[in-house]
Amino acid sequence: MALLGGGGYAGLAVVSPRAHVSRRFTTFANMTVSTPQQGDKVKWVEATSSFFDNDSRPIMLFDGVCNLCNGGVRFVRNVDPNRRIRYEALQSEAGMNLLRRSGRAPDDISSVVLVEKDRSYIKSEAVLKIMEYLDLPFPQLAFFLHLMPLFVRDFVYDNVANNRYNIFGRSDSCEIYDN
Repeated sequence: MALLGGGGYAGLAVVSPRAHVSRRFTTFANMTVSTPQQGDKVKWVEATSSFFDNDSRPIMLFDGVCNLCNGGVRFVRNVDPNRRIRYEALQSEAGMNLLRRSGRAPDDISSVVLVEKDRSYIKSEAVLKIMEYLDLPFPQLAFFLHLMPLFVRDFVYDNVANNRYNIFGRSDSCEIYDN
């Protein structure tokens, strides 16, 4: 079962209508998932295990219509020449299944989520874990940011996340695709 990093469900969920995710978006996490039936006790970890069968790299889930999130993915792609991280929009079918695997609602786009084979991270924990996968100086910066209490990091994260559309805007479709 996937574990959530520190903050758990303490944050407010921002629910918006499901946004259109452009078909130009290349799915970096190939999906061959048989969806468990609605009435069954859902075992999403097993249902999504195929994401990690042939590729053990973690998957970064992001809001595909958020300009800040798309910029963050572009930044990570630029400073990660070895492609240690895969990407998937939260609004995609694969993204929603991975959200369920992480113990979150499938329409919860309030946080970036980093899904590893055995664990998921949300909010500031996800950001710091992503930094640990990148080249210098980001792992060292993540180490020092871990010294800040989780509730302070998540407070800052929540304030930015709750105002991201007002500050950075949103697009009509996911802009991240394989160039």
